[in-house]
Amino acid sequence: MEILVLGVVVLFIIIATVKFKMHPIFSLTIAAVASGFLLGITPKDIMSTMAEGFGNTLSGIGLVIAFGTVIGIYLEKTGSTQVLANSILKVIGLKRSPLALNLAGFVISIPVYCDSGYIILSSLNKAISKKTGIPALVFAIALATGLYSAHVFVPPTPGPLAAAAILEADLGMVLIFGLVVAIPVSISGYFWARFIGKSLQEDESNKEFEEKEEVPSTVKPFQAFLPLLVPIILIAMKSVVDYPTHPLGEGLVFSIFNFLGSPVIALLIGVFFAFALGRKISSEEKKGWVPEAFKQAGAIVLITGAGGAFGAILRTMDIASIINLESSTGIGGLLIAFVIAAVLKTAQGSSTVAIITTSAIIAPLLETFGLVSITDKALAVLAIGAGAMTVSHINDSYFWVVSQFSNMKVKTALRGHTLGTLVQGTVGILMILLLYTIV
Repeated sequence: MEILVLGVVVLFIIIATVKFKMHPIFSLTIAAVASGFLLGITPKDIMSTMAEGFGNTLSGIGLVIAFGTVIGIYLEKTGSTQVLANSILKVIGLKRSPLALNLAGFVISIPVYCDSGYIILSSLNKAISKKTGIPALVFAIALATGLYSAHVFVPPTPGPLAAAAILEADLGMVLIFGLVVAIPVSISGYFWARFIGKSLQEDESNKEFEEKEEVPSTVKPFQAFLPLLVPIILIAMKSVVDYPTHPLGEGLVFSIFNFLGSPVIALLIGVFFAFALGRKISSEEKKGWVPEAFKQAGAIVLITGAGGAFGAILRTMDIASIINLESSTGIGGLLIAFVIAAVLKTAQGSSTVAIITTSAIIAPLLETFGLVSITDKALAVLAIGAGAMTVSHINDSYFWVVSQFSNMKVKTALRGHTLGTLVQGTVGILMILLLYTIV
């Protein structure tokens, strides 16, 4: 009965999202309530369990998502994303410019949503293509896959943040391992772009989205990198000082990094560096930036909270004993998390919804899978992320952003972008399984 309930509510989430275009906040909340009633939980207990799950999930990451979104808006509005991309291009050089654009997308997607990042940077595709003679679609796919890799693996993007909260994983460890996994995944997208891009043709009849002229920015490269690098370093350092062996001792250094590296404080510091990017821009022009960021963050925060509420209801079920998962430990558990996320992603299109829903399903199973250590939980988050990028196709808004802003026909985008995300997801889970065996 419990497995039937789980199957029905997951199917409901997929159908409600895909066919009826219901917002994930509503589909996840309805699924949580329906699950509670079908499992025989009293109405009072349903509401208290959901409230507890919602609150516990958001208590650690609500402000983190909000602050991360503010950093992304400031990078976008001040032209700093272009500065970051051009800086990486100068270091790597025109000869390897597809790789430069891939890595630029990777860096920029840490605080900026991949859809927005692609729209901002797509103007570079044609410009660099004309300079180098390399087909524009090589750059398009290299950029798209670079942006996508950080989107599902590296906090403070919302998906990994939400999964870390639901699975109670250490955010610093997710960040460190996320970077270790995401960089090869990003580079695999670059190799895929070089392999497939030269055989693809642009749709010359589709000129609705032409490249925009680059807006000059007064931001210096090191200033553009600070809002990104400072929070990442601080969060990583907190994980280092918190490690059971306490490599830096338990004195003043421990106390400083333990405080500054807490995700809320680290991202708040990043926000102040982001504010510095706009110091030469008038207050009138900037006044709508923070409200715009909070508007974007609000939807993600509520979806994450609804996922936490759904997860709290599912935790009342003993899923492990019901479906006899005792033998699916370690690597098997990571593969199950990957497959569930991949199915949900492919079925309904949103990586964030796939990550949150899968996390809610997997959270009660971590102990059964033997994924209980600080590193195991971080790898479980990343396994879900790898599944949630496999595959991006016609029900994913990012698919349409990439295809339309690159003048690709649907068939071309399916060959270039969709198969590229399949390659990336496969490389991602292989990297995670390798880490699990050696860490």
